[in-house]
Amino acid sequence: MGKVRVGVIGVGYLGKFHTEKYSRMDNVQLIGVVDINRVLAEKVAGRFDTRAFSDYRDLFGQVDAVSIVVPTEDHFSVAAECLNHDLDVLIEKPMTATLEQADDLIEIAESRKRVMQIGHLERFNPAVIALKDIVHNPMFIEAHRLSIFKDRSTDVSVVLDLMIHDIDIIMNLVKSKIKSIHAAGAPVICEHADIANVRLEFESGCVANVTASRISTKNQRKIRLFQKDAYVSVDFTTRDITVIRRDESCAGDLIPGMDIRPLSFSEADVLEDELVSFIQAVSTRQTPVVSGNAGRQALEVALSITDQINIAIKPYLD
Repeated sequence: MGKVRVGVIGVGYLGKFHTEKYSRMDNVQLIGVVDINRVLAEKVAGRFDTRAFSDYRDLFGQVDAVSIVVPTEDHFSVAAECLNHDLDVLIEKPMTATLEQADDLIEIAESRKRVMQIGHLERFNPAVIALKDIVHNPMFIEAHRLSIFKDRSTDVSVVLDLMIHDIDIIMNLVKSKIKSIHAAGAPVICEHADIANVRLEFESGCVANVTASRISTKNQRKIRLFQKDAYVSVDFTTRDITVIRRDESCAGDLIPGMDIRPLSFSEADVLEDELVSFIQAVSTRQTPVVSGNAGRQALEVALSITDQINIAIKPYLD
């Protein structure tokens, strides 16, 4: 297969970065960018030496694959039409606004034999990739994802904006069905919840306590995992992992009988790695790293959390 012809639909904050990454790939031909804001589309197209469109349908017949970086409420309609025109798609998270829409997209993609990847880019963080060989049958997990307020992605709650990253990571590591969900949260600045906490109890016995906030005074992306033989601490921002394992032969200055091993990973461009992986899946026709089913799994949990929070805070908003 020659160069993959690609288009980017939606060139707001994140879409511009998709465009930049594609423009630098040797095996990609960036056909054009689309935005309902024609001025913005032309500005981004000019910067990356490609064409500007105001209607994504103008890409049909000209591209093999697209990145869909539009507001969540438009994910389904845009992705469904692209899939039905035999385009492979990368859809930014959250996958869709509803579970029914996610199911429909999975069905369309499978019936038309299209590649559909969901944009959970944290999966491409070197520290997350390393966890696959370190974490086995975790019993307790604690995650914090805090962000200084940014006036974007406010069309959804912090659960669908930030927490869904940790939900996806945890579901991929625990590999067990959820038995119960206990959630709490509150809107502070936006219409939707800006801070949220959830306790997830799995059938395996694992418990995960997850907190997300987009009104913090600092940025933080950390997770701690406890299993029978180890305690693992991860900082996603610095890409540092600390693994503490039982070792009776180790004197240990901090914890006697425990071996403390720090691991560090070089800086990585996770968005570029995500897009490279997508193009590889398009070229080889293989299942992408984050499939539609994986995106649906994270979405189902995130929507359940959101529903619980909305029911709890409704009396305070009325």
